Amino acid sequence: MKIRRRAAAYGVCRASDGRVLLTRGSEACAFPGVWSLPGGGIDHGEHPDDTVVREFAEETGLRVRITGVRTVLADLARLPDSSIEHTDRIVYDVEVTGGELRPEAAGTSDLVEWLTPAEVAARPLLPFAAGILGVRFGGDDAELIGDLPPVEPERPGRVQRFGAYALATDPEGRILLTRIADGYPGAGLWHLAGGGTDFGETPEKAVARELFEETSQRGRITGLIGVSHRYDPAALGPEKVPLDWHVIRVVYRLTVDEPTVAAVTEAAGGSTAEAAWLTPDEAANLPLTELARAALGRTG
Repeated sequence: MKIRRRAAAYGVCRASDGRVLLTRGSEACAFPGVWSLPGGGIDHGEHPDDTVVREFAEETGLRVRITGVRTVLADLARLPDSSIEHTDRIVYDVEVTGGELRPEAAGTSDLVEWLTPAEVAARPLLPFAAGILGVRFGGDDAELIGDLPPVEPERPGRVQRFGAYALATDPEGRILLTRIADGYPGAGLWHLAGGGTDFGETPEKAVARELFEETSQRGRITGLIGVSHRYDPAALGPEKVPLDWHVIRVVYRLTVDEPTVAAVTEAAGGSTAEAAWLTPDEAANLPLTELARAALGRTG
């Protein structure tokens, strides 16, 4: 089975009268004639925030400002060439700050329009866009499929990874952190529990799986903290081979209602050396990854 993975960023942009901005797929895209939210693939090394701003400029001629992260999701689709594509999608709320509306020239979209809710419901939409906008999917070309058995994609020297992480706390206010094992980027630093999403896996399922594998805890998602990325073209993998490494990360807030002793349950040789419940003061005095430090700082 030929499989593909991609990460993409999109924006929901509404006018003051409630109309929403949508683009139509051109003959150059996988699903011509099907409408979607403006956006597209995240370039290697690019922050997702920059992607959505760039894609709006390319596809609509408009300059936009991000006002928030609406949601993060993932889906599988069977493409016209019979391959299976897993797409991780970050969806932002954006507002127009300038520019003039015009269609993309010689790209993957060929039309851009402000549409009323009734007009949106009458257009064929990509499934993820239909779900975001609360209308029934009307396209026949993009076939969503169910969960697949895990299949490991080929990993070239250039690696773009999509990960889901947890800022997990318990009823006493303790914070759950993990220490990165030797041989992995950031070895010895304390990090948020989490890791890469598997093929066919949503970010929510991935963060729950990673939380249990790395800490033996089960938690519930209570919010979305934000999205970040890290680009390290000189990172070394476990085999000491340089990787052109780009990781896109979504961070959730989780609550562990019934905490147990934190313990690593994943197989030996993994990226996590140990896990621990820590008070905020204890956590503040540890060497932290920039992701853990940023998440703790953002949430106080």
